[in-house]
Amino acid sequence: MNRAKAILSSLRLANSLYSTRLPRNHSLNPQVSTQFSHLSPSLSTHQTLFFSSQPSSILQLVLDNDSYKELEHKLSNTNPTLTHETVVYILKKLEKSPKKASNFFNWVSEKNGFKPSSAIYSLVLRIFANKESIKQFWATINKMEELGFYIDETTYLTILGVLRNSKMATDATAWTQLYNRMAKENDLNGVVKKVVQVVTQSDWCGEVERELGEMKISVSDDLLLTVLKDLRGYPLKTLRFFKWVSECLGFEHNSVTYNAIARVLGQGDSIAEFWSTVREMKGLGHEMDIDTYIKISRQFQKNKMLKDAVELYELMMDSPYKPLVQDCSVLLRTIAVSGSPDMDLVFRVVKKHEAAGNSLTKSNYDGIHRSLTSIGRFDEAEKIVEAMKNAGYEPDNITYSQLVFGLCKARRLEEACKVLDVMEASRCVPDLKTWTILIQGHCAANEVDKALFCFAKMMEKNFDADGDLLDVMISGFLSQNRIDGANKLLVEMVSKAHLRPWQATYKNLIQKLLEIKKLEEALNLLHLMKKHNYPPFPEPFVQYISKFGVVEDAVDFLKALTVKEHPSVSAYLHVFKAFFQEGRHSEAKDLLYKCPHHIRKHVAICSLFGSAKSSSAATAA
Repeated sequence: MNRAKAILSSLRLANSLYSTRLPRNHSLNPQVSTQFSHLSPSLSTHQTLFFSSQPSSILQLVLDNDSYKELEHKLSNTNPTLTHETVVYILKKLEKSPKKASNFFNWVSEKNGFKPSSAIYSLVLRIFANKESIKQFWATINKMEELGFYIDETTYLTILGVLRNSKMATDATAWTQLYNRMAKENDLNGVVKKVVQVVTQSDWCGEVERELGEMKISVSDDLLLTVLKDLRGYPLKTLRFFKWVSECLGFEHNSVTYNAIARVLGQGDSIAEFWSTVREMKGLGHEMDIDTYIKISRQFQKNKMLKDAVELYELMMDSPYKPLVQDCSVLLRTIAVSGSPDMDLVFRVVKKHEAAGNSLTKSNYDGIHRSLTSIGRFDEAEKIVEAMKNAGYEPDNITYSQLVFGLCKARRLEEACKVLDVMEASRCVPDLKTWTILIQGHCAANEVDKALFCFAKMMEKNFDADGDLLDVMISGFLSQNRIDGANKLLVEMVSKAHLRPWQATYKNLIQKLLEIKKLEEALNLLHLMKKHNYPPFPEPFVQYISKFGVVEDAVDFLKALTVKEHPSVSAYLHVFKAFFQEGRHSEAKDLLYKCPHHIRKHVAICSLFGSAKSSSAATAA
C-alpha cells in the first residue's frame, strides 16, 4: 500500500514537472517525455487572470509612467476601485522604487478619495525610510499627524534599524524624538493599556466582558490595531476580544482589521483559529493582503509549519494578490532543507506556480532536485536534471553539491566522491562548497580518515580551506575523541596555510583539550586567538587552573590572556576568587606574591584577601 502511494506521488510530481511551460526551442527530451505521456494534460493549460487582473494592471500603469501628471491622467481615466488589499499589493511591489510609490500613494490618497489606514501609512514610511526619499518620509509623517495617526512600536523599531544601518544618525535621532512625543500625545495609549490589562489578567469570561463594557470604548481601526498588536502574545484571547467588539459593540470588521487578527493568529497554538478566521474573512469578501502574507509565511517557514506555509501559498496564488515569482523557490528550498522533505508539498507548490502561467526557473529545479536527493530518490532526481537541461539550464555546482549531499546522507560515499570526477569531466570545477559538503558527509558518516583524505586531495588541487571547512574537520576529529589530532590539524592550518579559524572552533577545541588536561596546548590556542583579534576566553581556563593547576599555570594563563603589558585587575580577581572557591588559599597567596605591585596594592585585591582572612579565622575559631 505504501509503495503504491509512493508511486502515485512520483507520478503526480512528474506530471507537474514535465508539464512546465517551456520556450519553443526548449522541448523535453523525447525519452523523458514518453515516460509520462500517459499522464493528464499539462497543468499550464489552466491559466489564471493574473496578468489581466486589476491590481496587476494598475501596477503596470504605475511602472510605465515616471511623471506624476502622466500617471494621474492614466489612473483618472481608468477610475479603478481600490481596496486596502490592492493598495498594499501595489505598494509592496514598489518597495524598491520610492519615487513611483510616492506618485501612486499621492494619487490614491489625494485624487482617488481612498482613505489609507495606519497599516498602509506604516508601509509607506518603510518604503520612504532611505536617503533617496527621506523628504517624502518626513512629509508623510506630517500628513499622518494632520490626520491623527500615530506610529506603532513595531514600525518605529523597524525604521530606526534601517536609519541606523544607513548611517542616517540625524534622522534616526529625530525619528526617536518624534516617536516619544507621539507616544505621550496619543490618547489611545491609556485606553489600550486598560484593555490589555483587563483581557490578560484572567481567562476570558463574563467578568472580563463586563469590565470591558464599563470602559465605554469608542472602537476605531487604529484602536483595534494597537490592541491586537499588544495582545499578540495571547492569540486566543485576542480573538475573543476581536469577536467581542463586533458582537457587543457593533463594530464592523474590515480588510484592515481582519488582516491584523490573521497576523496574530498565524502561530502554532492558534493555527486552527487562524484558518477559520481566514475562511471567514474570504467569505465576507476580504482578501489577505500581500504584506500580511509575507509576514505569516516567514513565520510558518521559520517554525517548520510547512504544510501551513504551502496552504497559505496556494491561497494567495488563487487570489488577485499573488506572491513574487521567487517565493516559489524560497518555499521549495525551505521544504528541501527540512530534513525529510515531503514531496507532496513540493508537488503542490510547483502545481500552483505553473497554474499561474509561470515556467520553472533554475532555482525551482534546484529546490525540487534538493528534496529528491535529500530523501534518496536519486533516479527521479536524475530525471529532474534531464528536464532542467531541456529547459536550457545546465547543471552547476549547486546541482552537483545537492547530489553529493544526498549520496553522503545515504552513506553512498564512494558514489559521492565520483560525482566530483563527473563534474570535472563536464568542465564544472568543484568549488570549495562542494568539497566542504563531501568532507562533512564523510565526517557525519564517522569516516573521518576518508574525510581527511578528501581534504588532502582538495588541497593538492590548490584549493584553500576556509574557517567553515576547518570547523567541519575539527568537529569530525572531536566526534571520535581524537583531540590531539584536531589540535595538530588546526595549528598546522594556521601556521602553514595562514587560515583564520572561527572563534567557535577555537573555543570548542580549547574546552576539549582542558578536559584531557592538555593545558599547554590550550594556552597555545589562546595565544592564536589573540593573534586573530578574538576576545579573551578565560572561563574554562580559570575553572581548570583553580581545580588542577599550580601557580605557574595561573601566571602563564594571565600572560596569554592579555594584549597589554599586564593583565587587568578583573582578570586577577577572577583567578583569585576561583582559587578561594576551591579552598586553595595558599595558591592564591603565592600568586599574589608574583603579581605586579599595582595589582597587590589595588583596593579590590586587598579587600578580597582581607575578606578571605576573616573567613579563614572564623572557620578556625
